[in-house]
Amino acid sequence: MKALRIGELAARSGLTVRALHHYDSIGLLRPSARADSGHRLYNRDDAARLHQILALRKFGMALADIGTLLASPDAPFAGVVAQQIEALDRQIAQASALRAQLTQLQRHMDGGGKPELEDWLATLEHMHLYEQYFSQEELRRLPFWQQDARRNQAWATLVTELLEAIARGLPAAAPEAGALAQRWMQMLEDDTGGDPEFAWRMTRMLEQEASAQRLTRITPELKQYVAEAWGAHRLALYAKYLHAAEVQHMREHGGKHFRAWMALIVTVHRHMASGIAAHEPSSQGLAAEWMRLFHLRCGGDPATLERIRLAHEREPALLKGTWVSAAMLDYIRAAQADFSG
Repeated sequence: MKALRIGELAARSGLTVRALHHYDSIGLLRPSARADSGHRLYNRDDAARLHQILALRKFGMALADIGTLLASPDAPFAGVVAQQIEALDRQIAQASALRAQLTQLQRHMDGGGKPELEDWLATLEHMHLYEQYFSQEELRRLPFWQQDARRNQAWATLVTELLEAIARGLPAAAPEAGALAQRWMQMLEDDTGGDPEFAWRMTRMLEQEASAQRLTRITPELKQYVAEAWGAHRLALYAKYLHAAEVQHMREHGGKHFRAWMALIVTVHRHMASGIAAHEPSSQGLAAEWMRLFHLRCGGDPATLERIRLAHEREPALLKGTWVSAAMLDYIRAAQADFSG
């Protein structure tokens, strides 16, 4: 093989002369010789090295990494491969996120009609918000993320009904307000896939993101109204089974430890999902914390606990919208029994 000038090598390799100049300047591919005129000359070994460089470039490797690898042929290649796999994973994740966004927009348009500019902007803003609080894998499991016209309309209708109730001065303790709050909590549990951690993140999103409040019309005042109405609704159900003093204690202390309860429910849910048995020390610790919060909320009388258990058995609505299932209560009881035993 006769030596090739830089223009000839560029034409044969599909690279530009400028690229070969750059490879020379960074020491990645230096010509083995130069003509009397000063032109670069490349021989067989140079062409073979260029072939390696191009192969590694197709693999996605940076020029600096290629230079390091070719300079130390005995260096372990596994680390380089691992880095490239990580890079590909990031690219796949980005492509998946883009695909999910396009799918959401497609579903938005499938409802018929041509979306207005404001519709496009609201949809894009909605997607951006959710992606700040949930991974792509989590979004696939989150019903709220799916564009469902009926679900969206159901939520819009409920928000309107609640805003109208507030506007006309309907007390949060009124049965009508309680029924609206029960619908709210049940829909929220359903649309978070029954996952309390998803619900907790949704709560944080609404608290921290002004744009979320604007898009959904769910203001802090509306959330507070729902919380008060739901609490009054649940107390009315408990009152059928508890003494007046017990109901009053729950009224005074029931909402004081909401965040601690939600954090505990999230942790218990994770334990159960991970298959951690009730007799494990960590589960027993959760049961102890559960009983501590229960005593703060309901008092320490064992008879009260039995009456509340009876209420849960006879009033399924008490557990709806709480992310506390009958299976979770059984898990806590089993952990407590093992701990007590």
